[in-house]
Amino acid sequence: MKRDISNFRKTYSKNILNEELVSDSPLILFDEWFNEVHSSNDGSETNAMTLSTIDDHGFPKNRVVLLKFYSDIGFIFFTNYNSNKSISILKNNKVCISFFWEELERQVIIKGVANKTSSKISDDYFNSRPFGSKIGALVSSNQSSVISSRTVLEEKFNQLITEFSEKKITRPENWGGFCVIPVEYEFWQGGDNRLHDRIRYSLINNKWKKERLSP
Repeated sequence: MKRDISNFRKTYSKNILNEELVSDSPLILFDEWFNEVHSSNDGSETNAMTLSTIDDHGFPKNRVVLLKFYSDIGFIFFTNYNSNKSISILKNNKVCISFFWEELERQVIIKGVANKTSSKISDDYFNSRPFGSKIGALVSSNQSSVISSRTVLEEKFNQLITEFSEKKITRPENWGGFCVIPVEYEFWQGGDNRLHDRIRYSLINNKWKKERLSP
C-alpha cells in the first residue's frame, strides 16, 4: 500500500520566540508555556508527554505518559516498575521527554537522567488516586507481559473490587515514580515559512546557557 500525504501542510504563525525576552531559567519559561496552554486548550491533556528510552537491543522506544509534578528538582511521572519503560530506565537512565502543544504551535524537548522518587512521594501520589485507578495498578502488576484476552483483566479487576471494597489499598512495591532531572531544554515555536524559533538551554557547570538554533 502506498499513500501520498506530501500535501499535508500547515502554516505556523501564532507566536514568536525571542531569546532576548525570555527568562534565563528554562523552568520559568516551561511554566509560562504550560500555563498558557492549559488556559487556552480545548480539553486535551496539557501534561501528556512523550517519554523516550533505549531498550536492550539499542532501539529507542517512545510512549505517552502523564507528567504529575515539576519543580527545580525535575519532572515526575508514575508507572509500574516492572514495565518495559522502567526496565529500560533502570539499565540506562538517560531519557528524553517532550511536549507538543498544537494549539499554540509549541514543542518542548527535555533531555535528562531519570531516577526513582522517594517512597513517600510515590505513596502520597498513589493514595491520592481514585479507587478505580488504584485497582488498575494492581491488575496491571505484570505490565507489558503477554495476556490471553481482555477478559483476564476484567475478571481480575472485578475480583479486586470485591476484595478491597472495605479495606485500604496500599501502594504496590512495584509501582512508583521517576523524576527526570534535566540537562538540556529545547523550546520550539512554529514560524512562518518554516522559519521556526528554537531556543536551547544547556546545563554547563551548574548554569544554564541559552542559545538560538537554526530551524
